[in-house]
Amino acid sequence: METRGLEPVPDNERTGRVRTLFPTWVGANLTVLLLTVGAGLVVFNGLNLWQVLAVAVIAPVIGFGLVGLVSIAGRRGGAPGMALSRAVFGQRGNLLPGALTWVARWGWETVNAVTGTYAVLAVLNLLFGITGSHRLTLVALLAFVGCSWLVSGLGMGALRVCCTWSAYLFGGVSVLALVHLIDATDWRDVLGRPAGPTAMMIAGVGTLAAGGISWAPSGPDFARYLPHTASGRAMIGATVGGAGVVYLPMVLMGAVMAVAEPGLAVARDPVAFVGPLLPDWLSVPYLLLVVAGMVLINAMSLYSAGFTAQTLGFPIPRTWAVGVNAAISLFLGASLMLAATGFLDSFISFLTLLAVTFSAWIGVFGVDLLRGRAYDPVALLDTSPTSAYWYTGGFAVPAVAAWAAGLATGLLFTGVRWFTGPLATTWIGRQGLGWAATIAVSAALYAVLPRSAGRAREDGGESGDSTPLHF
Repeated sequence: METRGLEPVPDNERTGRVRTLFPTWVGANLTVLLLTVGAGLVVFNGLNLWQVLAVAVIAPVIGFGLVGLVSIAGRRGGAPGMALSRAVFGQRGNLLPGALTWVARWGWETVNAVTGTYAVLAVLNLLFGITGSHRLTLVALLAFVGCSWLVSGLGMGALRVCCTWSAYLFGGVSVLALVHLIDATDWRDVLGRPAGPTAMMIAGVGTLAAGGISWAPSGPDFARYLPHTASGRAMIGATVGGAGVVYLPMVLMGAVMAVAEPGLAVARDPVAFVGPLLPDWLSVPYLLLVVAGMVLINAMSLYSAGFTAQTLGFPIPRTWAVGVNAAISLFLGASLMLAATGFLDSFISFLTLLAVTFSAWIGVFGVDLLRGRAYDPVALLDTSPTSAYWYTGGFAVPAVAAWAAGLATGLLFTGVRWFTGPLATTWIGRQGLGWAATIAVSAALYAVLPRSAGRAREDGGESGDSTPLHF
């Protein structure tokens, strides 16, 4: 069991390898929701197969390219992302993006828990003919969240093993599913669809990239055991490659399925809908691995959320901090499953807001990283006014101001099921690019504002900026 919390990993324990990032980000994307989004690209965006292919290639490059870039901070500072964020925003200033990130994680974990529970119920129905009830739904949800907590509580070692095996097993079953689809699909119908508007392609890229962007603050959490000599380019390549190798087949599968079964795009229970589209000998192992994959995704999210809770001041060990988020996702998941009437629209609305929320942090943190930030391990853990990262009353005013301005700008361009900004009907808003406007504003503003001066350490340690980022 990993016992390390926010404290940076010492050099002698940095035994990780860049290649482990590939299965890590494969595991982070083993979700049937990519099938649903792929179906939505056909049904709602009106795209043909070649346009969906382009979207599935471009989106992970953008979204997980940012994840890989931010992960370099983990190599440099050896600490979780939201702990390193203290150096950028100040010990008190970091509480603002930290709290928002923590709350956003609740939503992500709730979506994961709901999808995974649907997969459990679908498997029970296929194997034993058991139909769902409120009691069974709650029991399955409790079991799913409990397994997620167990894996995330064990820590990095367990996550690495699970990611590696999930990548192999899910990859093998997905190949079989693809072979079945190739044989069972009416390709004249699939390939004969007319091309959709370019604007809908851009919107599709934005939706899929948003899923990657939501992982950006967690990137350093999974890279902090890498040595200082690890290649930045290789880290970005492994991150993008791991995500892309899942995005491409899953999104295309969803698009192909939707041509014959457009209901996949609007299914309240996307997992149960997928099962009957495959033969029994394939649907059962496929859905079992969907369950395992969603447990792993939820475990990774809980793992990062535990660190975020600790940065907010919860004086509890990492494992129990993970438990706090597990309990929250259990409550919210039960509420959603018993009351929800639709899924895809709610999921895309959630992804859009999640991307805007995290993008404000990415813009500021990314510019700070590119400037060559050197992280002071003592100052990161010192939350008192003596910390080198106390700045002005605990706030790095330029960083906080740029973050707030970027967040406000992104919300102006955002239009979702529950919220519509005044600029949501502009071109940027209609294409779902509020997250891009958020990054651009927060990054540009932070780049031109004067940097906050940190307090020098008495032992002569460096707490400010160093050399520009190298790859």
